[in-house]
Amino acid sequence: MLPSQEASKIYHDNYMRNSRAIGVLWAIFTICFAIINVVVFIQPYWIGDSVNTPHAGYFGLFHYCVGNGNSNRELTCHGTFSDFSSIPSGAFKAAAFFVLLSMVLILGCIACFALFFFCNTATVYKTCAWMQLLCAVCLVLGCMIFPDGWDAEVVRDMCGQETGKYTLGNCSVRWAYILAIIGILDALILSFLAFVLGNRQSDFLQDEIKADNKDSRRISPVPLHSAAVPSPIHITSVFFFFFF
Repeated sequence: MLPSQEASKIYHDNYMRNSRAIGVLWAIFTICFAIINVVVFIQPYWIGDSVNTPHAGYFGLFHYCVGNGNSNRELTCHGTFSDFSSIPSGAFKAAAFFVLLSMVLILGCIACFALFFFCNTATVYKTCAWMQLLCAVCLVLGCMIFPDGWDAEVVRDMCGQETGKYTLGNCSVRWAYILAIIGILDALILSFLAFVLGNRQSDFLQDEIKADNKDSRRISPVPLHSAAVPSPIHITSVFFFFFF
């Protein structure tokens, strides 16, 4: 094997080993992000009470529980995603829709992992990257729209009359809202990594094609005019030598 071919083979083996390891980590973190997205959508702990609120309770995207002010702090829960009329604010409805869309996108991205066995690796990476980027955009919209519904009457009853749009009053932000913000950063990082992996795969494939073309030109077939084929003059001279 030529030195250049041997160096190319070593580089190819190292690159494929490293890219597979990074791709496996990217897939694992994508699955973890999908779990985070599902939890953020389902759990109702986006905002909640504090020591200064008139009533105990907590709110999510579509489900909420509010107390009646008694000392036993019993909570009455309302709201389901299947019944949009039970969601207390139009902003909560829009935020729930965008977070649901982000969840569908990331689950669809995981389903695209099966395409690695049938399609070009670079194409699959880039497809997943766009889906993760759209997922991050949907989460951003959900987190930005959700505070617009804090002026709903049921929220003001729990958090105090100082509560308004993007003003939480006596309530506090809970862990599900913070987890959604972390999910935005996670989705952006995963999308960037998928774009990098996809572009590297495309560049490496083009380099392999160029190397194959160079090798094929270097090892070209011998032209017919330079081959050891006896010419007609040589054949004629041999013929006259034997018979005359």
